[in-house]
Amino acid sequence: MLSVNTPNEAAILPRRSFLTGATKITLSATAIALLAGNDGLAVANAHAATSNDVTILNSALGAEQEAVAAYQLGADSGLLQKPVLALAVQFQGHHKQHVETLAKTIKQLGGTPVAPPKSFSFPTDKLKSQTDVLAFAAGLEKGAVSAYLGAVPILQNRELAKAAASILGDEAMHWAVLRQALGQDPVPVAFVS
Repeated sequence: MLSVNTPNEAAILPRRSFLTGATKITLSATAIALLAGNDGLAVANAHAATSNDVTILNSALGAEQEAVAAYQLGADSGLLQKPVLALAVQFQGHHKQHVETLAKTIKQLGGTPVAPPKSFSFPTDKLKSQTDVLAFAAGLEKGAVSAYLGAVPILQNRELAKAAASILGDEAMHWAVLRQALGQDPVPVAFVS
């Protein structure tokens, strides 16, 4: 696996390794159960895999709810010029669609979607200009890219993994556009981590 060193890599890799290891154990137990003709164990492991997917999707849902609130904060700040405000509202609309789709999918899997918190701890005292708001949003989008990158390979349901990869692509486009708006190289590296 190719990797680009980032300040958060040390925090991300152990979690990914742990979750990837758990996935391999679940798959191995399911395969053994099927080979042995033990349908009950296979069903239990399939339920565990679905439960893991619901947990991952609920984490994504929480991050998407945070993004909706962050873009609302930016829109309400009065700091954004009209074209940038329109872009922020468009990106917020994408995140609202992600929230809707993730919540619906979690329900279809038998889970309960997480409710958004009553408030978020945003650095409002540091948002004094349009550039500050754009940088804040770019940081959130970069974090979303990394989170989805970590989620895609550990989702048991491959259709869910494809959907998460699609959202990852959207988050990466947001990040690139925001970097461009900040006067930064929109695609600074060949690999995202």
